[in-house]
Amino acid sequence: MFHRHSDISIRIQIMKKSKNFTIRARLRSFRFAIKGLIVLFPSEHNLWIHSLAAAVAILLGAVLKVNRYEWIAIIIAIGMVFSAEIFNSAIERIVDYFSPERDYKAGMIKNISAAAVLVTAIASLITGLIIFLPRII
Repeated sequence: MFHRHSDISIRIQIMKKSKNFTIRARLRSFRFAIKGLIVLFPSEHNLWIHSLAAAVAILLGAVLKVNRYEWIAIIIAIGMVFSAEIFNSAIERIVDYFSPERDYKAGMIKNISAAAVLVTAIASLITGLIIFLPRII
C-alpha cells in the first residue's frame, strides 16, 4: 500500500513541475526531431531508397500535373513510408541496445518492424500506380 501511495505522489510532483506551454519552447523542441533526421539519413540506407522513390513521385506528379486530391494521396503515402521507416529504425536501435548479441526473439521483433515498412511501401506503390499509370499509358 505504501509503495502505491509513493508512486502517486511522485506522479503528482512531476505534473506540478511541468512547464507552461509556450510557442518558443515548442519551436526549440523541433531541434531534437531535426537531430534525429540528421542521425538517420547518413546511416539508414533504406531512407535513401525511399527518398529516391519520393523524388520520383514528386517529379512525376509535377510533370503529369496531378490534381489536388492526388497530391494529398502522394504526400500522405510519402509521409507514411518515411514515418514507418523512422519507427522501424528506432525499434531496431532499441532492440540492439537491449539485446546486442544475436537473439531469435530480438530478430523477430526487428523482422516484424521491418514488415510494417514493407506493407506501407507496397500500399504507397499501389497508390502511385493508381495515380500515375493511367496518365503514363
